Amino acid sequence: MLVFTNTLSQKKEVFVSTHQNKVAMYVCGITPYDYPHIGHGRCYVTFDLVYRLLTFLGYDVTYVRNFTDIDDKILKRAQQEFGDVSRFHDITNRYIKAFGSDMKQLNCVAPKHEPRVTQMIPQIVAFTQGLIEKNAAYEKDGSVYFRVHKFADYGKLSKQKIEDLQSGARVEVDECKENPLDFALWKKDDEVGYDSPWGKGRPGWHIECSAMAHDLFKGVVDIHGGGMDLMFPHHENEIAQSESLYPAPFVKYWLHNAFVRINKEKMSKSLNNFFTLHEVFEQFDPMVIRFYFLKHHYRNPLDFAFEDIIATEKAYKRLVNFFADVTDSSIDKNSTNPTITEMMTCLQDDLNTSGAFGILFEQLPALVTNLQAKAQVKQFLIDVMGLTLQHIPEKQVALTPEIQLLLQQREQARVDKDWKLSDELRDKLTALGVDVHDKKLK
Repeated sequence: MLVFTNTLSQKKEVFVSTHQNKVAMYVCGITPYDYPHIGHGRCYVTFDLVYRLLTFLGYDVTYVRNFTDIDDKILKRAQQEFGDVSRFHDITNRYIKAFGSDMKQLNCVAPKHEPRVTQMIPQIVAFTQGLIEKNAAYEKDGSVYFRVHKFADYGKLSKQKIEDLQSGARVEVDECKENPLDFALWKKDDEVGYDSPWGKGRPGWHIECSAMAHDLFKGVVDIHGGGMDLMFPHHENEIAQSESLYPAPFVKYWLHNAFVRINKEKMSKSLNNFFTLHEVFEQFDPMVIRFYFLKHHYRNPLDFAFEDIIATEKAYKRLVNFFADVTDSSIDKNSTNPTITEMMTCLQDDLNTSGAFGILFEQLPALVTNLQAKAQVKQFLIDVMGLTLQHIPEKQVALTPEIQLLLQQREQARVDKDWKLSDELRDKLTALGVDVHDKKLK
């Protein structure tokens, strides 16, 4: 029995797909204006596990993950780099390629469909027009807005009340809107816009996923996933749009992974506590990072720390060495395996990966002399957990000028007793492969 915590009900629910043995799974993808960071890594490793687990259980999964390849941040980046917003495709192609490389290194299975917003403009326009015809949206000066007050259940996912939102200071003021809470479905844009019944423009963020999910699934989405930060307003608005146009539940099970935190704070560029996957891969094998993500339950905040990754690396290398003598030819997939059975019991309980790995390490001694069971467990770790279990070569770190400067800055921070800065610089050094051992200050 497979159970997920549904964000909509805030309870564990038994998973039952809409169509027997078939699963429609949509996961919100990236806005490709920069390199993927560790928060992206955690999210997509989580939903790669969901995909692998469902496949292992015999489901035929149609996995969709989109690219928001036109957006204010992308256009700003194109202007900064090229002095020309019309070259935004140069930006998105670069970072989509980088994203694909990082996901491959994390051994994430490529989704069946990876639609780009710019390839789905007709579908988005048609969806928006449908909402206007239902009086759920309105056009004003070339832009189109959704009427939030027309959707009685607005706030049901994030458990927020419209009255509280209306009095909140974070609601943007826009004179074009009938109501401050109304959000853009279509934005007027004469410079890089697409043709529409309302003039040149481009999609608002939220409408994209609703339109793409409907176009590809033509019905209820079984699982819709993403990071916790997308619950409001993005996923809330997806529900409002989709259920206003189509009188049926949009999604059966909403799954959200928790934040990645650094020094107990949410990772963000504004706080300068930001690590890209590429930076982390320079020091640690991607499989170590995948194992690190999976060791933590997806719904709990992950306090990212390089010291923990170093410990994780040792544990992962232990697994690699333990299973090194196993070959695929020794596997009998028809026989039962108690270790796999117990691990699956954990995984089917809302992806309890930490529990599953706890069982694995407890039972390693019993597998030493049972090569058949050992081979089965190794294949399970490859197929379901997505761990390649391949040998990790040792890395040599050169003392570059960058590392020397960071060491000098950190030593000065310690002299100044700026311990917060000292910790941040140590984390950067660890990411570059430098294991810092402090001496007592004089």
